Amino acid sequence: MGYRKLTESQRAERRRADRERLEHAARALLSSEGWQRWVQVRSRNGLARYSFGNQLLIALQNPDASYVAGFRAFLQLNRCVRRGERAIRILAPMSVRDRGAERASEHAGNHADEPRRIVFRAVSVFDVSQTEPLPGTEPVPLEPPSEPIDGDSHAHLLLPLQRLADELGYGVSRGPLEGSADGWCDQSNKEIVINGELPGNAQVRVLVHELAHALGIGYREHGRRRAEVIVDTVTYIVCGSLGLDTSASTVPYVAGWGEDGNLDAIRGCAEAIDQIARRIEDSLRSHSQASADEAALAA
Repeated sequence: MGYRKLTESQRAERRRADRERLEHAARALLSSEGWQRWVQVRSRNGLARYSFGNQLLIALQNPDASYVAGFRAFLQLNRCVRRGERAIRILAPMSVRDRGAERASEHAGNHADEPRRIVFRAVSVFDVSQTEPLPGTEPVPLEPPSEPIDGDSHAHLLLPLQRLADELGYGVSRGPLEGSADGWCDQSNKEIVINGELPGNAQVRVLVHELAHALGIGYREHGRRRAEVIVDTVTYIVCGSLGLDTSASTVPYVAGWGEDGNLDAIRGCAEAIDQIARRIEDSLRSHSQASADEAALAA
């Protein structure tokens, strides 16, 4: 069967439907349930690579998703989507010919480059739970093993996290702390202090928390309650993506934030969380790649 070309009105209707789907997904953030659903999705390994908007769409359609990819991408991972599984619809950027600019370019006598523009189209992806291993193959591991917060399995991440603090102009010190606080971030003096008596994994959690403050989330700008919700959520997301079990920590609630219908405020808060988490994750990823390259050269 041949491909049926859509009319302009049909394309406009599809774009309208995509915008409505994304707006509906964003409005889910206004409830505590919807907020936690997005946080859970964002904290799972393999979903951080999706844009903030697509994270919302995934959380709305499949809140239990842990690793999402397209049909062909799963084949590369030695997995196949089961017949009859319902796809998750997200928006993917695509480069298309800009016919208006092309006609103007031809009229001006410029034929050097084909004018292109970026549009977003709905595409189908699936969660790993909707797949099964290809017969006779060994599926590629997708998730890091979950490690307890009271262990030392991730202590090696303290060094790259401290390097990020150095990049931000912050000094990091460790030592025994009195009281209930496991650490703090002094934004005025550019200093981060963490409890050096904690296990290595717990120190990673604390340092991620304080780095979120160092990346601009202070009480003066956001107020104490909102600032702590932001940095606690960043910490939960980053630690979850690393395979650190922080289930004993409560995922922050935001009940009441959206009662006045202020979607822009809550969406801006979530976008800030996503951006800060990405900054910390990218720093750790760069360190891991550099370490792997050094090991390969030494081999």
